[in-house]
Amino acid sequence: MANYTGGCSCGTVEVEVMGEPAAMAVCHCTICRGWSAAPVTGACLWAPDNFKVTKGQDSLGSYAKVEGHDRKWCVECGGHVFVDHSSTYGLIDVYGSILKDFKFAPSFHVNYGNSILPIKDGLPKFKDFPADLGGSGDLLEE
Repeated sequence: MANYTGGCSCGTVEVEVMGEPAAMAVCHCTICRGWSAAPVTGACLWAPDNFKVTKGQDSLGSYAKVEGHDRKWCVECGGHVFVDHSSTYGLIDVYGSILKDFKFAPSFHVNYGNSILPIKDGLPKFKDFPADLGGSGDLLEE
């Protein structure tokens, strides 16, 4: 089983994930865009049992614009670390870009209906979310 470690920009907060993520996706939602100041984010979702904060728990800030989507960052450097979706989806979203030696390989896009950066990669583009994650399941053209 693969383990990946990573953390914030200054190293105050460190996390570990065990095994491979349950899913990887590119998110185009306005909430993620506003939080990250980027046109998309890479979602890497793990079961809570396969995730732990190994250093700096007391240095994590938290913000939830929407209940059940608790965004966590380092209060020292501001580096984004993960989003706790455990109460809504039963998953923790660790930003794949912070994990050492991790290959981000998404299998679909979510919230493509809000996209400001069209991406032609041949992956399915969900208008909102797949039906099994509470969305419409509607697909959009690239």
